[in-house]
Amino acid sequence: MRKYILISLAILTIFGTLNTKTYAADPKLAQTGFQYLTVHSDARVLAMGEAFTAVSGNSISIFYNPANIAFMEPFIDFSLSQNKWIADINHYSGSIAFRPWDGRYGVFAVSILSVDYGEFIGTIPVADPTTGKDYTETGDFSPNAFSVGAAYSHALTDRFSFGIHVKYAYQDLGSSLIPSPDRDPTNPDDLSTIDKSYSEGVFAFDFGTAYRTGFKSLTFGMSVQNFAREVRYESEGFQLPLVFNIGISMDMMDLIAPDSKVHSFILAVDANHPRAAPEQLKIGGEYLFVNLIALRVGYNSSVDERDVSFGVGLKKDFGRRGGRVALDYAYTPFGVFDNVQRFSFSLAL
Repeated sequence: MRKYILISLAILTIFGTLNTKTYAADPKLAQTGFQYLTVHSDARVLAMGEAFTAVSGNSISIFYNPANIAFMEPFIDFSLSQNKWIADINHYSGSIAFRPWDGRYGVFAVSILSVDYGEFIGTIPVADPTTGKDYTETGDFSPNAFSVGAAYSHALTDRFSFGIHVKYAYQDLGSSLIPSPDRDPTNPDDLSTIDKSYSEGVFAFDFGTAYRTGFKSLTFGMSVQNFAREVRYESEGFQLPLVFNIGISMDMMDLIAPDSKVHSFILAVDANHPRAAPEQLKIGGEYLFVNLIALRVGYNSSVDERDVSFGVGLKKDFGRRGGRVALDYAYTPFGVFDNVQRFSFSLAL
């Protein structure tokens, strides 16, 4: 077991060293793109302040720590979520995980994430004599983004697991009229332009490990998210929002009433190091009554307008192998912006 832990620490140390060497001389904030990859949609996770690195969440763990998928019990687990984000932006996500042959060869999962930014009016800085405005409208456009991925997770023992999530992330910012490369710079009347599309895609990788200590339900988790090459639209390139996470979780009722089947209270704490923001602390709690009704609360020390979040959930277990159906809701006050709401549905068979 010790060698598995050392391997995990070595992997995370290597990636951490690469990141430190690259950015230690020039620490910058808010210098990453494809930020939609950091906006999560699952209601259970968001209600717990996103402290989910060490929490077993079945297929939704593909977005937070793919190593936790290895501990799922059902043959198949399916989840859909909607996030009504700020500025009327909608995020949709889905995940499905399979555990064939009772997990002897690991667990396989697929993820999808889609973002709808709405519709915008395109303009160019050329005066329009018909309207008298100092710009000309070029029509409506709808930027969008998505990612699709596949994951594999395997429990090497009943306590230790690892996981990897490979995804293709894409972002389309629409098109723009730019000066034609064939334009004659000596002729002021030559205003020829071309229509250039601003869309880019890149493969990204998530890695994770999870370790159940054997002391009650105490679990440690570590993950690296959004490791990828640089993306470039024009001359300036940017990195994806790389994040290093470490977390711990435990059902605190194990210390009070270990045999209770009525009450459960999961306490989770995460610390993460984003590439383009200060370190963050995330704390979440989930109280589950008779394995039916869940009340959740979370705290996120993010530098934006949010900090606390709340949520509720209903679930019904059936079958012998962890079958269930669940509905979850999360509410996050967001300061000067509209309050954020998330809805999730999950089914396991």
